Amino acid sequence: MGDVVVESKVDFGALAALRKWPSLANQRRPDREPYQVSEGTLDECISAFMKKPAATRHLYEIRTAAQPPLVTDILSPEHVTELSRWREFL
Repeated sequence: MGDVVVESKVDFGALAALRKWPSLANQRRPDREPYQVSEGTLDECISAFMKKPAATRHLYEIRTAAQPPLVTDILSPEHVTELSRWREFL
């Protein structure tokens, strides 16, 4: 039985926006909407996200065009961290 190898390429040049949730006591404010911090490529937004202090990364998200199966239109902090680790391989 052959293993199935899926070639998944992520377009890190795709347009994206880094957004931050308003916070109170370092917690997201669910009654508010996130605002745009920066705009650029997915790669640039991932880099900007990774420069944020680890203790505040949960307040950020990246929005971009979905690239199934690896990239959704709204990337959570955990998803961004994983993409950052795998950037060279994708």
